[in-house]
Amino acid sequence: MPRYLSLVKIDEASAPAEGPSPALMQRMGELIEEVTKAGVMLDTAGLTPSAQGTSVHWEGGRISVTDGPFTESKEVVGGYAIMQCKDMAEALEWTKRFLKVHEEFWTVTCEVREIAEG
Repeated sequence: MPRYLSLVKIDEASAPAEGPSPALMQRMGELIEEVTKAGVMLDTAGLTPSAQGTSVHWEGGRISVTDGPFTESKEVVGGYAIMQCKDMAEALEWTKRFLKVHEEFWTVTCEVREIAEG
């Protein structure tokens, strides 16, 4: 079965400074438990804020290193999920369910792509 990567992109400006609410974390935990029991979830995690990250860029034969936050980005990768699904439609259904556990004030986008195998 194919594997899919869902990159969770968030608008850090609209996200609460204190992070996800306990209610959101509970709903997310319940969904992750369900998708794991279904044999779909292979790995998932959230990421620290972009202010704690570093960007390494290659251009013109030179490397540049920039510490976060990255002000030029409206959306940043806030987490990921690797799922094994029968097809893209199933991966999208699980992703939609993940998005719906968030409160309405969150701005979250998931980019879902099939992982190219060997």
